[in-house]
Amino acid sequence: MPLPDIAEQLGVIVTRVHQLIRDRTVIAVRSDGVVKMPAEFITGPGAGSDRPGEVVKGLTGTITLLTDAGYTDEEIIDWLFRPDETLPGTPMQALRDNRGTEVKRRAQASGF
Repeated sequence: MPLPDIAEQLGVIVTRVHQLIRDRTVIAVRSDGVVKMPAEFITGPGAGSDRPGEVVKGLTGTITLLTDAGYTDEEIIDWLFRPDETLPGTPMQALRDNRGTEVKRRAQASGF
């Protein structure tokens, strides 16, 4: 999802999304010349609601663990959305289901 759309979901201006990326709260990649972020990184009502969306709980810590293990942003996104039969589903689905401890355990193991 393009960053202006992410900003709308979060109820912030786009420069705040840029700051979240610089702070490594979230990550984004360039696709077809446009910087994009997976929409699944945001949870909650979002655009069109009185309540803004928010970054999925546990995502930032998982990004940090995988970055420290040497993963690139593209590899982190691939890892988050790759099916893992031990979860079940994907790590991103598990984070959205508030199963961050399981995801972080797997992220730590993948760094070794």
